Amino acid sequence: MRKVSNIKQQLSIVFGSKFLKNLSTTERYEFLQLCHKRGYKEGEYVFYRNDPGTGMYFIQDGTIELMLEAEDENDTSENEKSKFVLDAPDSFGALSIGYNLRRKSTARCLNDCQLLGFFQPDFEVLRDRHPQIAVKFLQSLTNIALRQLERATYIIEDLAGQEKALQIQFDSYYENSED
Repeated sequence: MRKVSNIKQQLSIVFGSKFLKNLSTTERYEFLQLCHKRGYKEGEYVFYRNDPGTGMYFIQDGTIELMLEAEDENDTSENEKSKFVLDAPDSFGALSIGYNLRRKSTARCLNDCQLLGFFQPDFEVLRDRHPQIAVKFLQSLTNIALRQLERATYIIEDLAGQEKALQIQFDSYYENSED
């Protein structure tokens, strides 16, 4: 009975995910088959800022806090760092699948958590078995990355001017085209 409840909970996460909304029911089922259940205790870290990005996570149960740096338990100051709290069915770490990026934040469990992990090797299996699902998945990643780029560009324009924002874009383009 517990196994059926657990499967229903996993299905509700994957089927309720905004991130996977462009996948059909069958495609989401295939995706779910490649996810791995991971349990974490309260206060445990899932990953740290600047770690290599190896996969993404769906929150099945519990609450995750994303922050810029790991908190020092001896630091009693009220220095509030940027933090974001996520609950089921939220997901995090998605851009690590399609792009070779380091983690931009630290992820810590605020209570006992059950997560579904989807890692780079899982994506490779998905790509080999179901290329059409992999393409849709990458389209979702690309849309997220482009929205983030657009927001960042507007912020750079506000802070440093349009010329600087454009120069950063050109510099990045030419750096990547030489690879």
